[in-house]
Amino acid sequence: MTTLFISDLHLEADRPDIADQFLRFLETEALNADALYILGDLFESWVGDDDPNEHYAWAKQALRQLTKKQIPVFFMHGNRDFMIGDDFATETGITILSDPTIIDIHGDKVLLSHGDAWCTDDVKYQAVRKMARDPQWQTMMLEKPLQERIAFAAQARAASLAHGGAIGAEITDVNADAIRQAFVEAGVEIVLHGHTHRPAVHDLNVEGQAVKRIVLGDWYEQGSVLRWDEDGPVLSALQRQEPAR
Repeated sequence: MTTLFISDLHLEADRPDIADQFLRFLETEALNADALYILGDLFESWVGDDDPNEHYAWAKQALRQLTKKQIPVFFMHGNRDFMIGDDFATETGITILSDPTIIDIHGDKVLLSHGDAWCTDDVKYQAVRKMARDPQWQTMMLEKPLQERIAFAAQARAASLAHGGAIGAEITDVNADAIRQAFVEAGVEIVLHGHTHRPAVHDLNVEGQAVKRIVLGDWYEQGSVLRWDEDGPVLSALQRQEPAR
């Protein structure tokens, strides 16, 4: 059996092609998996579990259909959907993981993360991230009317795009020292994350030990999945097909 890992789908109403591919993935390959891990940014934005957006409703229903079939689904917050909460988990049957989390898979200890916490060269982003992950800030935001939260999210997305376009690609990638520290503190040989949209398997040396950093890709132009069975992990692209619905 195979464990599946995905991230950075950025589901939104304006991208039905991504939604169709994700739905097909849940209804086919995921049905035969040991478990599915979603390492953040499943949605382009999330302003609270009380949002009645129909585009989010179908995704919740699809995840619920999978968990009803006894396929465990684990979710980790990303920088776009960090306000997914307990109500979403109850509706879908998923388990929310803290970031980072260590799991054991086929005898390997693996450190899972969305990955944005390691992009420490982007000082401005880290300041925003610290604020947005503060439980008191999130409580304050959830007390605001839904439409106000939606408007705030749209402004934040625009600001994020402008910021990303104004700085170099190396600034938005993970910091080598931060990754090295993560390996040492966790005591693992494999780190798996998303966020950077740079799918790759990096062979590294940390304190004389051979280790791997595996980066999941986004789903903008094609899907990206890591399949992990008894033979080890394999990172693959998923080609886009014609819409299923």
